Amino acid sequence: MIITLLKGLYYVYFAGYAAFIGRDIYKNKEDLKKTSKSDKIKQSFIGFLVNFGDTLGIGSFGNIVALFGALKVKVNDKLIPGTLNASCSLPTLLEALLFTSTIEIDPLTLALMIVSATIGSYIGAGIIAKMDEKKVQFVMGVALFLAATAMLITHPYLGLFEMNNTAIGLSGWRLIVAVIGNFILGVLMCAGVGLYAPCMAMVSLLGMNIKSAFPIMMGSCAILMPTAGIRFIKEEAYDRSASLYINLFGLLGVVVAYLGVKNANIDALKILIILVIYYTAITMIRKSKSSKEEDSFIADPEITEEVYNAN
Repeated sequence: MIITLLKGLYYVYFAGYAAFIGRDIYKNKEDLKKTSKSDKIKQSFIGFLVNFGDTLGIGSFGNIVALFGALKVKVNDKLIPGTLNASCSLPTLLEALLFTSTIEIDPLTLALMIVSATIGSYIGAGIIAKMDEKKVQFVMGVALFLAATAMLITHPYLGLFEMNNTAIGLSGWRLIVAVIGNFILGVLMCAGVGLYAPCMAMVSLLGMNIKSAFPIMMGSCAILMPTAGIRFIKEEAYDRSASLYINLFGLLGVVVAYLGVKNANIDALKILIILVIYYTAITMIRKSKSSKEEDSFIADPEITEEVYNAN
């Protein structure tokens, strides 16, 4: 019953969020003309590639930030947290619709953890959207560093986590810790750290079957990301062009991964991605300590001036 209700909620969120972001982009369609054709192509490629990998369990936030830098996509650092949430919401909802199944899990545990992560994301979006660029760079750098560390310590190559836990739900103090932990992860999602790896680590440490993390992770992100995305859109703290093309081609990436290689072994690729995210995290932290305007991804001098005057 809970799965049926969740899927119904995912459909409502998908339609509502698509309408909300679509209306905002249409009202501000002149912004799209400011983005070069080459950047639009890069954004489309990033959307497909990252969400293809996300469907396989690699994650998306850290990879998008790394690719923005590697491909020299012009997105202001201050707008990146909002762009991550706004651009990945539709692909993540599609993932939830495709993969949410009958994995056995306690309905109360699932519901409380999804709600807590969603509340955390809404509060976190309001905080991050109002931060100046240097603070955003520092917070994102730390968040990405933590995300890479969580991905590393939960990697199957290391074997640090017990894979034979049998609990499908939590109660007492363990449930309280899980709810608070997912609330914090919801807040961190708004700073650019993915929820999947740390949530999996937390669930395993609390004694749950590692498979039970999947409906929790997917359900949490499917609800919290559009919730945070709407907040960022209202604050105009996101890049419209990147969000449009990553959403559209991200949906394609999800479908291709689901139909083609959903059972692929990607453990070796995850190691490479972890190293890239560590590099990106260190770069972000270093940029937050610099006072040079040219450190920003954005190249448009008029936009750069507006951002710094606002700060």
